[in-house]
Amino acid sequence: MARDTLMFRLGCAATLLTLCVVVLGAWVRLSDAGLGCPDWPGCYGHLDVPRVEAEVDAANQVWPERPVDTAKAWKEMVHRYVAGALGLLIAVIAAVALRRRRQGVPVGLPLALVGLVIFQALLGMWTVTLLLKPLIVLAHLLGGLTVLALLAWLTLAHAPRLPAMPHPRWLRRFAVFALLVLGVQIMLGGWTSTNYAALACPDLPTCQGEWWPETDFDSAFVPWHGLGIDYEGGILDGPARTAIHLTHRLGAIVAALVIGALALACMHPARPTALRRAGGVLALLLTLQIGLGLANVAWLLPLSVATAHNGGAALLLLALVALLHAFTRASPDAR
Repeated sequence: MARDTLMFRLGCAATLLTLCVVVLGAWVRLSDAGLGCPDWPGCYGHLDVPRVEAEVDAANQVWPERPVDTAKAWKEMVHRYVAGALGLLIAVIAAVALRRRRQGVPVGLPLALVGLVIFQALLGMWTVTLLLKPLIVLAHLLGGLTVLALLAWLTLAHAPRLPAMPHPRWLRRFAVFALLVLGVQIMLGGWTSTNYAALACPDLPTCQGEWWPETDFDSAFVPWHGLGIDYEGGILDGPARTAIHLTHRLGAIVAALVIGALALACMHPARPTALRRAGGVLALLLTLQIGLGLANVAWLLPLSVATAHNGGAALLLLALVALLHAFTRASPDAR
């Protein structure tokens, strides 16, 4: 595949912007601003937020069940503006790839990203119109992280110089497994957040003062509760939220063990210097993420820490994607 400097630069910009969109989305969700604008793509019928008294009064008459909250509305619109800019940038990447396809620049991944971003926009609309339905909100989160991972892969594919990382064949399979485990844990974290279960266990290492309090797993993971339900604040009872939270905790232990083992395997003294450094970065990000998760419980979910926890998951995803990409460039006879 031909490496293209412009594609690399555009990919770097798009990857960074996607990370911003993911973190902004978490900030909006965690500050209960997901319905700050009850319509889509505008806000109370405007391209920005109603500000003058007449506009606010008119908006409140049309949406009496959702009166204007300027602070929440601006949070939602900033997220939409940045997401819109990302969509335009991805369209530019696809256009450049199509223009340079005769020079060997692949077009499959850029075009797939365009399709995925369009679907993301639809999920963003449904998030609002379906009143924060957990399954849709979770799909929107996973879609954003998928865009992030694919953009990182595209960027690395066009990077001008990257170190080689010879490795045992089993280590690549282990890295794939770690990525799958991280994906499941991100899904559990998203389900915890969208069902407002993050504070179901306000203590550590126990939950509500017990090692295993009352739980309701039958209700905890029901994906669809019908239409017309306002999910802001959550609709599940305490035992169901506790079940979700405990599952996320158990998943965090499994993910920490798997990713930590991968990091240690990469840092083995016999590994190349670049691979040892990659393992060190992975270990550092994992430690940071564990610390943020513990701080969320200990400090009762402060907005800054909870948002950073979402960003930490995205950074762990990027680290694993970069590691797997490096493994694909290694010599096929690497032992």
